[in-house]
Amino acid sequence: MGRPRWLNAEEKRAWTALRTTYTLLHQRMDQQLKRDAGLSHLQYEILARLGGAPDRELRMAELACAVSNSKSGLTYQIGQLEQAGLVRRRACESDVRAVYAVLTDEGAALLERAAPGHVALVRELLIDVLTPAQLSALADGLGEANRRMLADGDPCS
Repeated sequence: MGRPRWLNAEEKRAWTALRTTYTLLHQRMDQQLKRDAGLSHLQYEILARLGGAPDRELRMAELACAVSNSKSGLTYQIGQLEQAGLVRRRACESDVRAVYAVLTDEGAALLERAAPGHVALVRELLIDVLTPAQLSALADGLGEANRRMLADGDPCS
């Protein structure tokens, strides 16, 4: 195994900035979405993923992976969204074990109302505070990290 390669000062600064920024962004987005749309950030992400999917539906297992949630955690969230009339479940005709989450018209309408405020907050807190060069470097760096992690295999398999 060898000795650990400890982070130097600049590496630690980058890692701490990433962790802190992610936490603060998540908290602020959650607050804004609850206030303006009555949704948690996770619920908004579920609706957004469904809204961007063909026929506004995804298999529950695929959706759980896409939003980085456990299957049981997603089942709970879908139940909450289903009670609110924002999604419905649909059985798969070809696989009795598979269930789809489907965005309802009411869910699509709420997503459409919530999206402008969400995007405005993302711009305010992240996009507009970075220069174009910083934004490009962030996208390039995180894109490469994502590519390498995904090259190791599907994390949801």
